[in-house]
Amino acid sequence: MELILKDTNEIVKISNLVFSRDFNKFLVHQVLKSHSISKRQGTKAQKSRAEVSGSGKKPWRQKGTGRARVGSIRSPIWRSGGVTFASKPRDYKQKINKKMYRGALRCILSELLRVNRIIVLKNFSIKYPKTKKLLTKLKTLNIEDVLIIQKILDTKILLASRNLYKVSVINSNFINPLILLTHSYVLITLDALKDIEENLL
Repeated sequence: MELILKDTNEIVKISNLVFSRDFNKFLVHQVLKSHSISKRQGTKAQKSRAEVSGSGKKPWRQKGTGRARVGSIRSPIWRSGGVTFASKPRDYKQKINKKMYRGALRCILSELLRVNRIIVLKNFSIKYPKTKKLLTKLKTLNIEDVLIIQKILDTKILLASRNLYKVSVINSNFINPLILLTHSYVLITLDALKDIEENLL
């Protein structure tokens, strides 16, 4: 498969195994769900009636007082009592095999390329770490909402993009299915593209 670089018009060969895959929506959905749900902390905790502090003594006798029968002050229906179905810390992570994860990345990259949402440049840099300079550079490419992927992060671009909520800058080793689909466009430098291709082959 051949690709034309937008800044130099050079033709570059890329692997069909990575960038020409059919879109498997079930696989992508499963991987995206796993990635999102794994971010849940799962640290919520409540005390059951067994864990609440307090005496185990029966507050009053069973009969003769005119009041409802009670066995413990730690009862869930009492103030300061335990919680009936107490939440406990849990791990929400869903296991996804490496083969599935890489397959989902290939599907997403292939689909983004198919719908012209990937822009590949030989080099992407700015002279000064200024937000205005970066916006001007992106304007020449007619893009606003973009994910910039580089093999070695450019400090100037990183600093210039910090105040732009529609622009994200990441290293090619840290791509994930969710961030690839978060932005309207994905801008990749040639060396980062080759690095991604090598990791997914």
